[in-house]
Amino acid sequence: MARDFQQWSPFRELEHFRRDFDEVFDRFFGKGLSSAFSSTAAMPKIESFVEGDKMIVRADLPGADPKDVEVSVTGETLTLRGTRAAREEKKGRDFVHREVSHGSFERSLTLPKGVRAEDIKASYQHGVLELTIPIPQDMTPRKVPIQVETGAANAEKK
Repeated sequence: MARDFQQWSPFRELEHFRRDFDEVFDRFFGKGLSSAFSSTAAMPKIESFVEGDKMIVRADLPGADPKDVEVSVTGETLTLRGTRAAREEKKGRDFVHREVSHGSFERSLTLPKGVRAEDIKASYQHGVLELTIPIPQDMTPRKVPIQVETGAANAEKK
């Protein structure tokens, strides 16, 4: 029900394009090389869903200190900003495989109309930031009853 309408976003399309391009790059040069050049390497993975009368947004932020994360709302745009500090590296270490990224990140999502920033609750546990966003009552999904016509209406048409 929550996926019925999804606003088109050019940034989402660019992300799809980037993933497709990375896949081609990986096939040509080998796995992992494209992520070293990716500008979105530090981007947290996000999921969002509607549960009852609330929208839940979760962002995976392993290694990020909650003090280094900022959540802001401007109009209908929710923005997550922060940094993931790099661990102190030992000199002379040769990595066999490395996908962990560090640095600054920023992600934005479009919120339903009428969401009040002061009603949003944020919690952080085990590297996951969870936002609970009350949805305005006129935006919550409702079932529409379907009336079934009897055979009498069809008989009149003949």
